[in-house]
Formats: sequence, C-alpha cells, structure tokens
Amino acid sequence: MKKHIFFDLDHTIWDFDRNAEETLNELYHTYKLKELGLKSCADFISTYTENNHQLWADYHLGKITKDFLRSERFSKTFIQLGIHPDAVPHQFEDDYVNISPTKTNLFEGAQKVLAYLQQKYTLHIISNGFKETTLTKMNLSNLNPYFENVIISEDVGVNKPNPIIFEYALNKANALKEESIMIGDSLEADIYGALNFGMEAIFFNPLQKEKPEDVKQEITHLEELLKLF
Repeated sequence: MKKHIFFDLDHTIWDFDRNAEETLNELYHTYKLKELGLKSCADFISTYTENNHQLWADYHLGKITKDFLRSERFSKTFIQLGIHPDAVPHQFEDDYVNISPTKTNLFEGAQKVLAYLQQKYTLHIISNGFKETTLTKMNLSNLNPYFENVIISEDVGVNKPNPIIFEYALNKANALKEESIMIGDSLEADIYGALNFGMEAIFFNPLQKEKPEDVKQEITHLEELLKLF
C-alpha cells in the first residue's frame, strides 16, 4: 500500500517551458534582440528550448556542471542563430535566472490534484533543479504547503537518476520503497532512476512521446492521478 508520493518539480508540476517562454519574450524586448539580428522571437525560444533540454539531460547524468549548463545554453543559442560571440549579451543568463523562477504557471490541474493527494498520502519533491531557483518556484507558486520534504540534488551531492538521491529521499521521509512511488517527466532521471532503485514510477508524458515498453505506468494529464489514487 502506498503512503508516500515523490514528485519531480520542473516539467511535472511547475510548467518550465511555459514560464521560460514568458520570460524569454520579456527579455527579447528588453534586450532589443530584433535589432541585434534575431528577427523571430519564436525561433529564439525554440532553439533555446532544444539546447536547454539537451544540456539538462547531460546535467542529470553528471556529464556537465551547473556552471557549464548556465554558461552554455544561451551563448550556444545566440551563436547558432548567427550572433557573433563578441555580441552575445552575457548578462542575459543572469536576468533569465532571476526572472524565470518568479513565474507561477503550473500544469493544468496541479493545485487540485495536490490538494486531493495530500489528504491521503505524504507528498515530497525530488528535484535536480538549482537550489535557489527551486526554492523560489516553490514559494511563489504556493506549493510548499503540499509537501513534507523538498529534496534538491545540490544538497545531496548527486542528481537523479543516481540511486543515492532516492535513498536519501526515502530516509528523510522515513519511507520504504514498497510504500513509495515517483512521478516525473524525465524517463532517464525520474522513471528509470526510480525503477532501477526498486521504486515504482509513473511517467508524466503531456507531449505524448513514445513510451518505452518497460515503462508500465503513464499519464498525460495530472488529473489522471485522481483516478489512480
């Protein structure tokens, strides 16, 4: 019988891409990127999103550092879109990191689902996100009341899918594997991380990507959890 539900935050509860898009639209105009040579804000956002997702995948696996991710994602995007390296606005990353976590768009149904689950289970967050931004997102999006623990990889010293972070999370929650389940959007970090650790997992797949056969549980909308639990 399940007693503990562990959620990922970014791309699972907190709508990372929507919040990023809002922030980048603002910065596109603040930095007058059209005058710099970036004629399309949509192209800028889509290129950044692709680069950012790939860099985060590498970060999950420990292939790159936090500092490399932050220094690379925008500079790579600007250069790909034809901006000379000397013209890349280097303050852009800092402004993005300061503004984006203040956005409060959650996936549809998030508050309703968390309020329901909180009555029956103990809820926790396990995030690979940067500590300072994760805490800001949780606070400004009014998510803290739902969660008993917020486990952040920077505090543990390893990222999901490393089994150490799942062990740490269970110990902090005083929970057993068999009474716990992980819900997240990343197959590598959340789903296989939990499954390889010996914990059940539900793949949150709003974009309806192809699901591997060895991943048994999947939802495309958070409100599906109301029927599962």
